[in-house]
Amino acid sequence: MKTTIESERLVFRELRPSDDGAMFALDSDPDVMRYLGVKPLESIEQTREIIKNINQQYLDYGIGRWAAILKDSNTFIGWAGLKFIRQLNGVENTYDLGYRFLKPYWGKGYGHESAKAFIDFGFDEMRLPRITAYVDVNNSASIRILEKCGLKFVNNFMDEGDLCAWYEIDNQHL
Repeated sequence: MKTTIESERLVFRELRPSDDGAMFALDSDPDVMRYLGVKPLESIEQTREIIKNINQQYLDYGIGRWAAILKDSNTFIGWAGLKFIRQLNGVENTYDLGYRFLKPYWGKGYGHESAKAFIDFGFDEMRLPRITAYVDVNNSASIRILEKCGLKFVNNFMDEGDLCAWYEIDNQHL
């Protein structure tokens, strides 16, 4: 697996235990967690467990969610990446595109930039035939990002009590 992925303004790297403070700030913010179907985290120990699980994904699947770092200031602003999912929405063994950013970085194009970087990585480096994503149907900002990156709406489905929209994009180079 590559050790970093770069886009115009961001560098992505594996999450580290030392990211726990920034990750906790991200995942304990109710606004950040609004459309995710889970409650904001209440302790940094929860964050450490999440980072440990993400690190295991790197070992098991060669990819996962990566820290998003501003190139010009080396500042952690969130995460993005591909996550292997065994089964969801009737689809098996898929790579899910995801991203999450601290509020001060919303509305600045980092979601689109991150999504594009990981779609390119998934198709060009991993040679994936398809990348999927799912989003709460009320999260219009995330839906715009997915559609701007070329993902197509497939269907709505229920995920743990939340109505979600399923999106896909196929690798046109295979």
